[in-house]
Amino acid sequence: VGYDEGGQLTEAVRRKPYSVVLFDEIEKAHPDVLNILLQILDDGHISDAHGKVVNFENTVIVMTSNAGSNTKGGALGFDRSASQAGRDKALKGLESFLRPEFLNRVDEIVYFNQLTPENFQAIARMMLSELEGVLKEKGIALTYDQSVLDYLTTASYSQAYGARNLRRQIQKDLEDPIATLLIDRYNDPFRLIRVTAEDGKLSLAAE
Repeated sequence: VGYDEGGQLTEAVRRKPYSVVLFDEIEKAHPDVLNILLQILDDGHISDAHGKVVNFENTVIVMTSNAGSNTKGGALGFDRSASQAGRDKALKGLESFLRPEFLNRVDEIVYFNQLTPENFQAIARMMLSELEGVLKEKGIALTYDQSVLDYLTTASYSQAYGARNLRRQIQKDLEDPIATLLIDRYNDPFRLIRVTAEDGKLSLAAE
């Protein structure tokens, strides 16, 4: 929702009052959007450009933010865990662009720990499973071993960019080469793609 697109929000909620409204990366929102949100959180309704009141009492509003993710923290100390330090940084980040009256009207702030390399491997398995499903529809099996997961994790792990970086890595090293392989082998079809990791790169073998 841009700063001049409030009408889209009110019209959508008017049509479906029992909705979940997501504001992704709220720190990038125009101040006018934050003012509208504050009114919704405070009064439970707003008026559209035609003066019609739109009720938000049955609407769940979710806001996401990367606040504090790029802030360098100090020493943890003896009584502070890494998780608590992350929570403190996130709250400080939110306070840098949200007024106290706004934060006081938020029912709950849920903090998510940063992804670990182990998390990346689990996400890589899920993304590869999706790729397996796409290839299966074409009658092609995909096989890979642990070295592939290790490579993808090492090549893409980033606390700053999260799983999006992993998605880009899979597209670059697997999805794009497989698409090229399908085109090049159009007259010479295959039923299996073996993926291995050697010498810091992935290798694909079509059989």
